[in-house]
Amino acid sequence: MKNIDTVILDEGHKELAQKTIYSVLFSIAAAHMLNDLLQAVIPAAYPILKEKYDLNFTQIGLITFSYQMAASILQPFVGFYTDKKPKPYSQIFGMLFTLSGIVLLAYATAFPIILVSVVLVGIGSSIFHPEASRVSYLASGGKRGLAQSIFQIGGNLGTALGPLLVAWIVVPHGQEYIVWFSAIAIMGIMVLSRIAKWYQEHLKVTAKKKIALVDLPNLTPRQITMSVIILLVLIFSKYFYVAGISSYFTFYLIEKFSVSVQDAQFYLFLFLLSLAIGTLLGGPLGDKFGRKYVIWFSVLGAAPFTLLMPYANLFWTSVLSVVIGIIISSAFPAILVYAQELLPKKLGMISGLFYGFAFGMGGLGSAILGYMADQTSIEYVYHFCAYLPLIGIIAWFLPNLKKKTA
Repeated sequence: MKNIDTVILDEGHKELAQKTIYSVLFSIAAAHMLNDLLQAVIPAAYPILKEKYDLNFTQIGLITFSYQMAASILQPFVGFYTDKKPKPYSQIFGMLFTLSGIVLLAYATAFPIILVSVVLVGIGSSIFHPEASRVSYLASGGKRGLAQSIFQIGGNLGTALGPLLVAWIVVPHGQEYIVWFSAIAIMGIMVLSRIAKWYQEHLKVTAKKKIALVDLPNLTPRQITMSVIILLVLIFSKYFYVAGISSYFTFYLIEKFSVSVQDAQFYLFLFLLSLAIGTLLGGPLGDKFGRKYVIWFSVLGAAPFTLLMPYANLFWTSVLSVVIGIIISSAFPAILVYAQELLPKKLGMISGLFYGFAFGMGGLGSAILGYMADQTSIEYVYHFCAYLPLIGIIAWFLPNLKKKTA
């Protein structure tokens, strides 16, 4: 029997379960771009907020912590609830939380109000990601890795665009101009409304036919639990390393090679671009060669390059950072789809767990590595981080998924 991950549609719905619905995939990727662009406004606005309210770095760290906790801790619970009671329009409510947070941030007059505003944005993100990932899965037509990559590249583009728009709109005019980003939230609501209609129709067809063929892994519950733990450890390895590069790469280049701030930002841009390329490649490669092998290669395969980078000159540091970015960023789409295939009946919960854990590890990694840099040096941090991808060797213990249809 062919792999089927959605319902068999009736006479009035000619779409086959195996058909990849690209219009839905690109729409949810666009929504992901708008959502993550709004998230990126928060750290991009730090210099303005720090100067205006005379914040110290501890307070800046508390803003990050508040947002990351709201965005990460709630996601598995949102996913668990929507697994039992799917809510096609829940993503719109999530965007409304984000919209209210952005407006409040624009007009915040004190540090506590800033904290409330970023928590609202975090709550919006926690509602958006589990259901959006489920929509991507349902529209994949079996090309789950490709679908997840398309979805992820939207988020990467939004993260890259956010700081550029803040520099263009907010920096010259001041904090109040953050309110202009509410237009992006309204665009997101419009896109999500169209997606919600498709999702609701999909649920109606499912309920009408009362037939849902799902590919289940031919594994014991213990094997599934151990596999999820291994995947979470790999997420820890990946996001701790990426946090070190994303947060402190410019400082590392300035301190070690005495480059200008502008040049350091350009090298950071190259690294961020490499992350987007790797994300786009990771999913389709997992579809073709098997997700276990892509996961193994994308984490452990980066180790030789991360170990070399602390000893490289400026030119080779830039080259190695791009190679590392492409390799290591290909892991997440493969990891997430592998996890979804372990627990296909709990798509929302597993998506929320992995997105939430990734956000949490990114925030925690940035804080810990920053403290480590204060106590030692930026160069020491990069020597330490170089060994993190070696943790990828545990991917060898992931089982090859054999499926049965239920």
